[in-house]
Amino acid sequence: MSGCGCAEVVTSGLLDLFDARGRMIAAARPVTGSERVALAEAARRVLAEDVLAALDMPGVDNSAMDGYALRLAERSDQGLPVALRVPAGAGVMHLPAGGCARIFTGAPLPLGADAVVPQERVTLDDRGRMHIEGELTEGANIRRRGEETREGELLLPAGARLDAAAIALLASHGIDEVVVVRRLTVALLSTGDELIEPGTARVPGQVYDSNRALLGALLDQAGCEVLDLGVIADARVDLHQAFGLARDDADLVICTGGVSVGEEDHVRPVIERLGGIAFHGVAMKPGKPFALGYLGDSLQAGTPLIALPGNPVASLVGWQLLALPFVQVRQGREAAPLQRFPVTAGFSRRGPRGRRELLRVVLDWAAGTPVARLAGGQGSHMLSAASQAHGYLVVDANQHVEEGHAYQYCPIAQFLD
Repeated sequence: MSGCGCAEVVTSGLLDLFDARGRMIAAARPVTGSERVALAEAARRVLAEDVLAALDMPGVDNSAMDGYALRLAERSDQGLPVALRVPAGAGVMHLPAGGCARIFTGAPLPLGADAVVPQERVTLDDRGRMHIEGELTEGANIRRRGEETREGELLLPAGARLDAAAIALLASHGIDEVVVVRRLTVALLSTGDELIEPGTARVPGQVYDSNRALLGALLDQAGCEVLDLGVIADARVDLHQAFGLARDDADLVICTGGVSVGEEDHVRPVIERLGGIAFHGVAMKPGKPFALGYLGDSLQAGTPLIALPGNPVASLVGWQLLALPFVQVRQGREAAPLQRFPVTAGFSRRGPRGRRELLRVVLDWAAGTPVARLAGGQGSHMLSAASQAHGYLVVDANQHVEEGHAYQYCPIAQFLD
């Protein structure tokens, strides 16, 4: 956690936050390689190839609700006798002339029927004949064969990430295996002589490593394979050895701490010795020392490396705003667009100097419309506020926050990907 460099100072040459995000997305390249997996194991995976519809969907004309199927031309003031009962799963039947069919949601429409009347609009007389209340048009309450998809049509494109709805869609077509992009392997390490593992005894001056726990959970959530290299000491020889291992075994390296410009910040010089830096420093608070680099000959030919600040909230913000879209593109999908919309501030606060600030806020809905309130202390080391926040109020550089005024808000839920 050494040398975060997140103090309130103005530094020249910093990249604008959204420019840096655009550069991250442009620099990312999808990994190669794919594998076939069972649908039951495909959650959060990315399709490597298009999936075509295996069936017409629906497979037959069927009823959209519980009711009665009939020929409109045979509707009569005398009512219609109920000649058939058609449950879901039944075969396709023929509707006898002059009669109607009791039918249930999803059941095949009898041949000859051209409308379904909802059961709520039906009365049965003492002879059991069906009478309709109100008007009914041809095709009413019928789901037509193939109205959702036709066999051979594109069902899901390559690059789609398989969430629960997508998996259900594939299952509805009888698909039990899919070809997906291989998992992205990410080497993860923290730097800092003061860091120790949770669960071990602590002496004054030592700090439990929360960043690897944070990023390990985020990488798992994003569907990555994590290569945990542990805590690396603030020594160039140790960093050189760890980065060499990561370069050879991973598709991406993520490290935290030691990326600023202090005397004990050795990450940048080691990266430059083993590869290079694409950019370093973003005009955001927290998270200024963020860097994109590489191990090897170039960013495209080598192993990309993302260096996050040591303070945990700065690391979290750097992941959400900058690292996550890079990972998404590396996984073979599109980077999710950043969701922002105006929300009224329920507080006043002096504005940041020279950088956009991302204030951790909760939304108060007591008045019926959302009002942003500070989630707690805003220090980049304060995880308590980050753990409670609903989102970020994005405050432009040198702009004060005034209670009752609207500012851009980024919901955190969009990063739970």
